[in-house]
Amino acid sequence: MPSQLMSNSWIVLRFPLLPLSIRLEKRVPWVLLSLLLVILLAMVISVGYGEYQVPPLAVFKTIFNLPTANNEYDFIINTLRLPRTVVACLVGMGLAIAGTIIQGITRNPLAAPGIIGVNAGASLAAVSLIVLLPNAPVALLPFAAFTGALIVAVLIYLLAWDGGSSPIRLILVGVGFNLIAGALTNLMTTFGEINRVSQALIWLTGSVYGRSWEEVTALLPWLIIFSIIALLLARDLNVMSLGDDLAKGVGTPLEWRRGILLITSVALAGSAVATAGSIQFVGLMGPHLSRLLVGQSHQGLVLTSALMGGMLVVVADLLGRMVFAPLELPCGLVTATIGAPFFIFLLVRRG
Repeated sequence: MPSQLMSNSWIVLRFPLLPLSIRLEKRVPWVLLSLLLVILLAMVISVGYGEYQVPPLAVFKTIFNLPTANNEYDFIINTLRLPRTVVACLVGMGLAIAGTIIQGITRNPLAAPGIIGVNAGASLAAVSLIVLLPNAPVALLPFAAFTGALIVAVLIYLLAWDGGSSPIRLILVGVGFNLIAGALTNLMTTFGEINRVSQALIWLTGSVYGRSWEEVTALLPWLIIFSIIALLLARDLNVMSLGDDLAKGVGTPLEWRRGILLITSVALAGSAVATAGSIQFVGLMGPHLSRLLVGQSHQGLVLTSALMGGMLVVVADLLGRMVFAPLELPCGLVTATIGAPFFIFLLVRRG
């Protein structure tokens, strides 16, 4: 169990068996608890909503298999709806943490995996697998998306290198690769076989429709492993935010840590894209909204962004089913509808 030290403004968690400590502002645990309660409420409402309505109390009883639970709800909740909602939450967490890392290493609040080409690289690889290799097993999709995102990230890093990896060059080169990967994806969908292209186009809109526990178990290890890495390197993100010269001056192996963080972001974004398609702007909105609640320190920001991102995608999926019922909008379309004006607002606000 971690030990806890407290000061007037900070809580320091120390882990006796690990060379690790986490410093959080005192408000962070309360914010995390509040967000967790909001997520749980949104998930209960989401699981209960549909053509066959299930009361929230019945949802709770069925999920936890309480003696008073009604067995007629079991298949609807535990097989059809709950996995979809859990996938939405996990995908949002991965995208938001990836966005927090990208914004930290580039020192640019307008950066996000979907803007600098990481999501586009993952989408290109996944669409290529769907269109060109129709008999490929579904289990290859996360690895294909991760590989595509990693290749784009490495190319961005190499082309942005000029004696060092300038944050502004990373963004400019990334925007260029975003356009290139998007054009190649369109090329795939233009000349591919119609049935496979239809499947790829549905996937590209970003949706958690029809997701099962198989997708949950495939995504969860990626999220756990790379979220822990992001949390362990959160201090380095704090130092990087002060500038490269100062970061090197305090002894941070800047390029090495920046490379690890970039791979971590790629893994989180790539696995999320492979699971639910291209859900835009969560990696941009999640970190920004979290900063309003917990400030700039990345140790609290990584945790808060994870919950904020999960909440955004769960709510987006719920709104997509409610607004035009019985028609269903993909959650990626909902996040894009909200995120595009948000991005324009940030551009105008920052000149």
